[in-house]
Amino acid sequence: MYDLPAVRAATDDWWRGLARHMRQAGIADVPEGLARDPTPAWTAPDLLFSQTCGYPLTHALAGRVEPLCTLAYAAPGCVGAWYASALVVRADGDVAGFADLRGGTCAFNAPDSHSGCNVLRRMIAPFAGGEAFFLSVEETGSHVASIDSVAGGRADICSVDAVTQEPLRRHEPARLDGTRVLAYSTRAPGLPYIASPRVDADDRARLRDAVFAALGAPDLATAREALLITGAEEIPIDGYGVIPAMQDEAIALGYPHLA
Repeated sequence: MYDLPAVRAATDDWWRGLARHMRQAGIADVPEGLARDPTPAWTAPDLLFSQTCGYPLTHALAGRVEPLCTLAYAAPGCVGAWYASALVVRADGDVAGFADLRGGTCAFNAPDSHSGCNVLRRMIAPFAGGEAFFLSVEETGSHVASIDSVAGGRADICSVDAVTQEPLRRHEPARLDGTRVLAYSTRAPGLPYIASPRVDADDRARLRDAVFAALGAPDLATAREALLITGAEEIPIDGYGVIPAMQDEAIALGYPHLA
């Protein structure tokens, strides 16, 4: 899910390490390479292992995948396996708080993104008063495109996964020129590794053990550092309840959609 161009080689190295530990744990038929677009794999009948966002986990994929564990990342706003969104605005603007954004333009990556849409909807809801808040809303298709929209002056705010923003700051800092972080959102459990329910419980345990083995492998330290990975936690599906709760709270405040 964090396969930005600057860290793509590290993603491949991390997968090769994970795959090696999966085989050592007794998992058969582990793929040599990655399918780089995870979305079609999430509902594939032969899904072995992937990563998804918390909002699909609690909505479209509910009952269709099993969470294994959730990585912890070294990025601003993150604590353990819980992460935050960076609320990004234009650097040259005079926005001091959310109320100053009324009548502006909002960019978001996708309606099924917790970090890019769900959390922003919840944070704007108290200021919207049950009415449309923004003059216009732009769906960009990705966090990076949302940042580009703010940096280019087309949008006044976007909400971006902090684990996406930090590699940009390290590897493509010019991409953040013209933007600043207004605030960090309330935290939620991060993006979990998942398996199909068709993978039996013993093999799911082996997959989880392989992740923790890879996290301790000295030869994968460079890949982990490049990908900001610092550890992992087992967070059961119930632990992700804060995500639909944020949606329900926005609806209760009369703000069911970014508008």
